[in-house]
Amino acid sequence: MTSEDKVVVVTGASSGIGLALVHEYTGRGAKVVAAARSVDKLQHIAQGIIANGGDILVVETDVTREEDCKNLIEKAIGKYGKIDILINNAGISMRALFEDLDLEVIKKLMDVNFWGTVYCSKYALKHLLQTKGSLVGVSSIAGYKGLPGRTGYSASKFAMHGLLEVIRIENMKKGLHVLIACPGFTATNIRNTALSASGAQQGESPRDEDKMMSAEKVAFKIASAIEKRKHRLVLTGQGKLTVLLNKFFPQFIDKMVFNHMAKEPNSPFK
Repeated sequence: MTSEDKVVVVTGASSGIGLALVHEYTGRGAKVVAAARSVDKLQHIAQGIIANGGDILVVETDVTREEDCKNLIEKAIGKYGKIDILINNAGISMRALFEDLDLEVIKKLMDVNFWGTVYCSKYALKHLLQTKGSLVGVSSIAGYKGLPGRTGYSASKFAMHGLLEVIRIENMKKGLHVLIACPGFTATNIRNTALSASGAQQGESPRDEDKMMSAEKVAFKIASAIEKRKHRLVLTGQGKLTVLLNKFFPQFIDKMVFNHMAKEPNSPFK
């Protein structure tokens, strides 16, 4: 598949699904604007892509800062003159009981996961409307079903869903495509960098990463869903089943989710 002449902005582009999306789209011939705080990592990534004939612009971006998000969009327009796809991928997670949680942890997750999406989407919207492009949020099954021990994460993803659904409806006659993409558990470093009750990084994943979908496969499926202009993408059999059964048997799924998450090593609840 090819995305030649497309300009794609990806936040959280230095690792995980974001990095996989950068490689997916440069491999398809797109012009990619890669945004993250880790500008040194991005520049190293960009060197390899350029050496292989890819077209990439690196923009140091902290999505919690409105001015950074505005600058990201301005740099993309300044370099390429348009934006066809914005993928709001930057995100962090957490693991702690709400009763033990420092409330600054929830604020930090909302700043990155929700407000980062708000800021980037706001400044990109007029450009996406001009190209009848795609606005994408990389969310989670946690945006459909609250996950115990992940209050801030689920809250931020539920909020992202509401935001993007409204933007889709408001612009349904203007040609804007909006995709909410919900991977299941994916083999990335998001669990290693997840915040504990105090706000410190937990450092070690509590899950078996080898049994999860790879970031590269997730990126391919997201890019394919964008090409088909799908409204929603739910990945993994477990994720699809959770979303489906929660519509009809929410109390049953409450118990199933509790039992499943309680089996994690060092789970904060039993």
